[in-house]
Amino acid sequence: MSTTSACAAKPALPASRKTISVNGVSITRAAIAQETQNHPASKPLDAMKAASAALVVRELLLQEARRLAIPVEPASDGEGRRETEEEALVRGLIEREVRTPEADEAACRRFHDQNRRRFRTPDLYEARHILLPANQPESPALAAAILARLALEPGEFAALALAHSACPSGKTAGNLGQIGPGQTVPEFEEALARITVGAIHPEPVQTRFGLHIVALDRRIQGRDLPFEMVQGRIAEWMGEKVRRAAIRQYVSILAGRADIQGIDLDASTTPLVQ
Repeated sequence: MSTTSACAAKPALPASRKTISVNGVSITRAAIAQETQNHPASKPLDAMKAASAALVVRELLLQEARRLAIPVEPASDGEGRRETEEEALVRGLIEREVRTPEADEAACRRFHDQNRRRFRTPDLYEARHILLPANQPESPALAAAILARLALEPGEFAALALAHSACPSGKTAGNLGQIGPGQTVPEFEEALARITVGAIHPEPVQTRFGLHIVALDRRIQGRDLPFEMVQGRIAEWMGEKVRRAAIRQYVSILAGRADIQGIDLDASTTPLVQ
């Protein structure tokens, strides 16, 4: 299902650019310019190179699909999106010609044993904070004063949150509930990881929102996920990895016997046509 948009801006190609062709079929500059939007890069030239390589691979696969008379059977995804005829040809060719073995249980177990940190639930934190806005000059001094007060009277956290916090949680003693990965900014997460349970971070934690006085009430340690729970996910990941390697090898074989002009096609780094 193509995501190419004809309305997107098309970067200009260098006038001196060589003509690119596959077995005598030219890849036009207009096609390269349009495909470039699907290959974001820090430099326009890199994007054009990636787009050119992707179109060459696509042309290789389309030519082979037509040579083998692969049936054109466009599929739909159930949400109203339907493959183009060219997408159906490429998919049909890969399904017929590229064979990838499924990852067996032993291979999945080895991967699980060697990568246990990937298969672990994250730590969760129950925390409170007092937020002092970033755009107020008095915030640093106020933060220092609040920390000094809490060092003497930690039980006043709720009252200080209600009086000074710019966060809506100030009305509920600064409580943030359970916090997991990605639910707050990195600086705040890093501070939570450093605090001892029951303690207040010794310094204000600075984020783009301002200065935070942070107290950690509870840390719920993550746990290792058993193999049986993640076996399907591992098999899917390993299968996709093998599939991509097999497709690249197949493209390399096609490229080796094709007449490709204007580009050096490196199948190991060439973008795959899905």
